[in-house]
Amino acid sequence: MTTVEITHEERAELAKALLSALDPLAVAVRTRATGLPEERIWHANPAEVALSVLSAWKLVDAEVKRLTAIAAATAGSYGASYEQLGAAWGITRQGARKKWPEAVSRPAARPGSLELFGGTAELTSDGTEGGWRWTATGADGERGGSTAGHPTREEAAAHAGAFLAGHA
Repeated sequence: MTTVEITHEERAELAKALLSALDPLAVAVRTRATGLPEERIWHANPAEVALSVLSAWKLVDAEVKRLTAIAAATAGSYGASYEQLGAAWGITRQGARKKWPEAVSRPAARPGSLELFGGTAELTSDGTEGGWRWTATGADGERGGSTAGHPTREEAAAHAGAFLAGHA
């Protein structure tokens, strides 16, 4: 398995960006939890304040897991194997299969079709630049599609995969 490492500087920049992104969410969570105006939400028992921040991190963790599943499913839709997914994540093939059980899709019934998260999507091209479009039906029955063309099949598939994940 390949392990991806980041430098100390990259880790510091990542932490800075994550904390910056977390701040508005933590404020919203704390405001809802306390019912206090924003200028007073942090004036409380330090444990309560820390628990509010922890709650916000849990929400971020859930979103990262959702986005990770979409990335794994997108890779699987392009032919990546569980062995490759595992190597990218630093786990075994079996671990990847357990983590993302639907990531490696069966061969599509037709070229340009995706089957992900219990839904299906069709990718079509009109042969021009920016001509890739998608239409999809999620597992929940919701239908969607691209309103504008995408420059590549991969980009259209990524958008379709995100739609299907959101309607699993």
